[in-house]
Amino acid sequence: MAKYAEPATSIKIRACYESIPAQLAKENHKFQYSVVQRGGSVTLFGESIEWLKYADIVLKCQKVTQGVIPVKVYTDLSDYKLYMSDVGMLTMQSGIAAQAIFSPLDAYNIFIGSIAENYVAQALSVNRIPLLYWKNENTAEVDFVIQRGMDVIPVEVKSGVRVHSKSLRIFMEKYRCPYGIRLSKKSFGFEDSIQSVPLYAAFCIR
Repeated sequence: MAKYAEPATSIKIRACYESIPAQLAKENHKFQYSVVQRGGSVTLFGESIEWLKYADIVLKCQKVTQGVIPVKVYTDLSDYKLYMSDVGMLTMQSGIAAQAIFSPLDAYNIFIGSIAENYVAQALSVNRIPLLYWKNENTAEVDFVIQRGMDVIPVEVKSGVRVHSKSLRIFMEKYRCPYGIRLSKKSFGFEDSIQSVPLYAAFCIR
């Protein structure tokens, strides 16, 4: 980084990168410049984000405002989430213990959920699926939205076996989706128009 960017730019790039665990630890995963630095703005840090993105160090997941085809044209360019391109980098950067990640207990932990989300984002990106998410004016949010031919499919990520999916249902009903996908610790299955995929098989989603 220091080899290709000016010293002042390098500092801002590093600050953005190091803020990602804190960004994902929030209830709302939308990237906020104020988390990087008080008073931060797109003018100050926008270039740094693009540098990280095109260097394949981070994955940018854009918000979409509609769940209809072609879904990419409904992108809100001002609203996005950032994931690390390698979930191992996220775990190291956050300092979380391996015991917490591999614990069999289905404990409620926002950051464990964020790690699972980052892992799925990485798997989708490897399969060249554009990273998009949806959120309505209230509190409903779908982790990922993918387009398969003429269909728009919502994808929700759960880190445990508790799989209540209110937001997934809201999206499916609003946009009349043929089915939705839910990744969790549960095995493969299909029930009530929701395809269940175990987290380890995230690479199967194409």
